[in-house]
Amino acid sequence: MNEQDPVDGRAIRPNKSQQKREIAARTELVEKMTGLTDRELERLGLSDDMIEEVGRVRAIKPSGARKRQLKHCVKYLQDADLSQVELYLADRQSQQVGINQALHRLERWRDRLIAEGDQAMQDLLSELPMLDRQQLRQMVRDAQREREQGKPAGAGRKLFRHLRELFEADTEIDL
Repeated sequence: MNEQDPVDGRAIRPNKSQQKREIAARTELVEKMTGLTDRELERLGLSDDMIEEVGRVRAIKPSGARKRQLKHCVKYLQDADLSQVELYLADRQSQQVGINQALHRLERWRDRLIAEGDQAMQDLLSELPMLDRQQLRQMVRDAQREREQGKPAGAGRKLFRHLRELFEADTEIDL
């Protein structure tokens, strides 16, 4: 089981710290796998038994029992090649980051339109020439009036939704 060092004949043990890091990484991966559906796991090449093990962890609410079941699942999947799952989860994470960045960009445009008015509208028109200027100007004025009066941001939300539709339509054209 243990190899021997050719120089002094002592047994060479595996690095325990490295083993713990690997187990922690595998545990984190299995925890993320519980957020995937059975169909997604099947598409990633997991066997029915592996999917069933992940499903058992998924079925238990957070508690000591879930931690025990998670450890069991990690041990069960110890020798499995989960590289496809890791790639899928990393790609999924990067897509979510891109979506969040796009939403933040829209929020900045909305806030800028409300704060600056016509100047920001000119900048937006240069970026999106197919924009309906009158409709956008009316939405901006409604949101400005709302902000001045201290009312809830119903018109601001409406402006945000309109901007999101415009940018989505623009990205479809670019594809």
